[in-house]
Amino acid sequence: MTRTGTGTGPEVGTPDGVPVETLAAREDQTFAALANATRREVLRLLREQGPQPVQALADHFAMRRPSLSEHLKVLREAGLVSEERAGRQRIYRLEAAPLADVQDWLHPYERFWRDRLKGLGDLLDRMPDDAET
Repeated sequence: MTRTGTGTGPEVGTPDGVPVETLAAREDQTFAALANATRREVLRLLREQGPQPVQALADHFAMRRPSLSEHLKVLREAGLVSEERAGRQRIYRLEAAPLADVQDWLHPYERFWRDRLKGLGDLLDRMPDDAET
């Protein structure tokens, strides 16, 4: 980790110089955005069907368009979608970079469970089989 200064004392930063507090805030924003099923569904739609106007996305949900717009705002602020104007339409596109950060965060847990399950498999392999009667 590197040290970055703000005048109030040294701060611990990430290897790329981003203060840990900033990185944690971005992670919090990403996880908060992903915590909602509607927002996860919007991301799935954009992943599977590509960029779409708001109305095409709204057609998939039983909610008013202003409610969906609030969900899109949360996703946009978390950096998970981008918005582009095309005439009177707003086209939304998936931005996957924050998801790579989530994957990086989850990787040690994946490794933990893989090791645990391997240990369980090894134990089961060492156990004698039950004799058939």
